[in-house]
Amino acid sequence: MNKVVILAGGFGTRLSEETGLRPKPLVEIGGKPILWHIMKIYAAAGFNDFVICCGYKSSMIKSYFVNYFTENYDLTVDLGKNDVKFHGNPSENWRVTMVDTGLDTMTGGRLKRILPYVENETFCMTYGDGVAEINARQIFDFHKQHGKKATITSVPSPGRFGVLKIDGSSNVTSFEEKPDNEVGRINGGFFVLEPSALDYVDGDDCIWERTPLEKLSKADELKAFSHDKFWQPMDTLRDKRELEKLWSSGHAPWKVW
Repeated sequence: MNKVVILAGGFGTRLSEETGLRPKPLVEIGGKPILWHIMKIYAAAGFNDFVICCGYKSSMIKSYFVNYFTENYDLTVDLGKNDVKFHGNPSENWRVTMVDTGLDTMTGGRLKRILPYVENETFCMTYGDGVAEINARQIFDFHKQHGKKATITSVPSPGRFGVLKIDGSSNVTSFEEKPDNEVGRINGGFFVLEPSALDYVDGDDCIWERTPLEKLSKADELKAFSHDKFWQPMDTLRDKRELEKLWSSGHAPWKVW
């Protein structure tokens, strides 16, 4: 089964109002961690095997899943029989592997550390703080069709991120992280990768979005899947409030399940 790798180890300093207490992926939208929302997006496309790259406050992410039934289902505790019985049918058929990838490890280094868990198979990868109205299966199929080492999802630039240059055959011809003249399309996360794409990662200090993606594009091994529908990262408290407002309206665009 192809796995979904989620980067969930950063400090989330731009959302310090929330991340002083918990890791950013556990910050809640509508009473559920944004990590849960991301996993539901993938599960809707048939991906149920997850590898979570933990770091900052990793024990809280581990505890969330260890206690998932306790938190989300009714239960009966029989103290005399030392027995716990859960009621209801779980709506999530997830297998979740949580890997402590280091407190200060950069994004590329975290990916390199989980290579043993993807078992030399094509895998999906995304960040633990962004949602989109997206079909992850379509991205996976697109990746399989072109046969390159990496697929990146491109989205229209909101004006504060790095820029992708893409030719008419969906080849990424260059990748610039946060250039001075920010225009065009940017990295929206939601990657599909061959394990060999991580050959470009040197070690724990390697930032995935810099040297590895730049080298993949120069080697003609990086294709872009264009996504023009809703996409939003949760970088700031303002972003969180916008996502909360959309969820409360009952019309959250990323709710594809």
